[in-house]
Amino acid sequence: MEVRGMTAAKPGDGKSSIWSRLWIMSILYSLFLMAVLVFLRWSATDYVGADNDDVMRLVEVRDFLAGQGWFDLMQYRLGLDAGTLMHWSRLIDLPIASLIAFFRLFVAPERAEVLALTVWPLSLVLPLMYGMGLTGYRTGGIVGMHISLGLTGLYVMTSNRFLPGSIDHDNVQLGLVAFMTAMLVDDRFRPASFAIAGFAAALAIAIGAETTPFVAVACLAVALLWAWEGKAFAAAAQAFSLTLAVSISVAFFATVPPHLYSTVTCDNLSIGFYGITSVGGVVLLLSSLFASGLSRVGRFVVLAAGGVVIAGTALLLAPQCLGNPLGDLDPMLVKLWLNGISEAQSFVDLARKAPETLGAFYAVGVFACAACLFRIVRGERVRLYLILLTLLLVNLIIAFVQVRGATFSNLLAIPPLTLLLIELRRVSNADSENIGAAFFYIVGALISVPAVWAVGGGLVNGQMKTSFVVEPGSNKENAAGCFSKEALAPIAGLDPGVVSAPSDMGAPILRFTKHRALSGPYHRDQAGMLTQLHIELAEPAEAEAFLRGAKVTLFAYCPDNPETSDIADIKPDGLYAALKRGQVPSYLEPLPNGQGADVKFFRFKP
Repeated sequence: MEVRGMTAAKPGDGKSSIWSRLWIMSILYSLFLMAVLVFLRWSATDYVGADNDDVMRLVEVRDFLAGQGWFDLMQYRLGLDAGTLMHWSRLIDLPIASLIAFFRLFVAPERAEVLALTVWPLSLVLPLMYGMGLTGYRTGGIVGMHISLGLTGLYVMTSNRFLPGSIDHDNVQLGLVAFMTAMLVDDRFRPASFAIAGFAAALAIAIGAETTPFVAVACLAVALLWAWEGKAFAAAAQAFSLTLAVSISVAFFATVPPHLYSTVTCDNLSIGFYGITSVGGVVLLLSSLFASGLSRVGRFVVLAAGGVVIAGTALLLAPQCLGNPLGDLDPMLVKLWLNGISEAQSFVDLARKAPETLGAFYAVGVFACAACLFRIVRGERVRLYLILLTLLLVNLIIAFVQVRGATFSNLLAIPPLTLLLIELRRVSNADSENIGAAFFYIVGALISVPAVWAVGGGLVNGQMKTSFVVEPGSNKENAAGCFSKEALAPIAGLDPGVVSAPSDMGAPILRFTKHRALSGPYHRDQAGMLTQLHIELAEPAEAEAFLRGAKVTLFAYCPDNPETSDIADIKPDGLYAALKRGQVPSYLEPLPNGQGADVKFFRFKP
């Protein structure tokens, strides 16, 4: 493999000044971004992020602070009687809970939550910026560092994942992905870099299963580098594999309760992912220790044999995890719930429902892939561009299946586009009177920013979006009157009971009241969601039996909720359709509504 031009400008190139120091620049850029993010949320009426997962995370943290065990992830107030076992990691709950506990020493509990939920997402800006700046530094020198920091800054400002109140784990995962990328492009093969990559990979798996495909591809990239480079890469491969195996072991025994050691789940860290990852780490470690001196062909044969061992482990421990993790979801939930989740929409769905959003989600990633392929065909820095293309492509493929993957593909498009902009800038500066060169540089910079595509799509559609990661086609803002503290105030003081409500109201009900929510928008709550859908679809007389069976005490009807309107249209003779027509069954006793609220509450009296 020819690697012409592999060596880029190194961190020490050029004059040493404050502008060439990565740490200082990362801090300065981050402080500016933090100020912008605070300004963007300054007028917000709620200190928790708009995403349902942000609310649910706060509920989980509150339960943890109230004494719920480290290994006990059961959400006892969600779903049917037994509750719902959540799949989120305590590794995210712990720092948020620690911040809340710290601020409680000085301020009231709610103010402590405000401060903690502001500090946590803002503090994650710095590691993300440092990771992306380091990638730019290692691949494009000082200029690459600044372009990468600039593009990442625009990404952060136009994303909602780092705004105050955003406490779901996506922002942590983005930082880990940035660090893994920065470490894998270290062409000096420093063991420390690859040890950090191994630790970040293990932590990403421990936090959530979303990045598992990316981590798998990153591990494959390290293995292929070892097979190609041999002894030159042996120390780096050993550092990566050993750190990966040890870190995933620590994470498994630190977060998985002993009684679930043998249980395989595909949406969080379990014996399945732990076994595959640890076996993969040990196989690579042994290969790099004892087979690095073989010929290149011999090393690839060893690598192939190791792949067979890892594949066998996957088939033995967790064959069900090789497919869609939501493959066992009830068809009714797929049709009436999953297909309506905005971030779960595919490229085809978006092309049909909201074609103006396609550019924001896909254009930059496709553009970056094309830039990588062009360089590879020309034989320029082939190893680097193969790594960047592989890491980007896996997330872009995920984005075509579910648009949520665009959050990561847009971030990973920054490194190759940074190198492209460096080249366009060099050509433009070499001939300052060449208007065409300057034009291509400016256009290249603009189309490297997803927000530019979002603005363009908004103009085409006649509306503007402030964030390219806003859920496409979401009606949640229309139903805000059903989720607020004021809207739920009429039932907050009542004795704890069970509330039947649209799934989107589940997390706010848990947050603002002491009641149990029958349904929440989480695949682990299949029984609760199915029961709720049967209540909504059933004719009023039949719905009474479902309500009684679920031990419901309170019933919430939110006319503007998308689930409410969709169900009413699907089943014209169902309970929701009857309520839409103003026909209230005798077993539902109206309760006073909150001031200015859109939700109507009823006491269930069978």
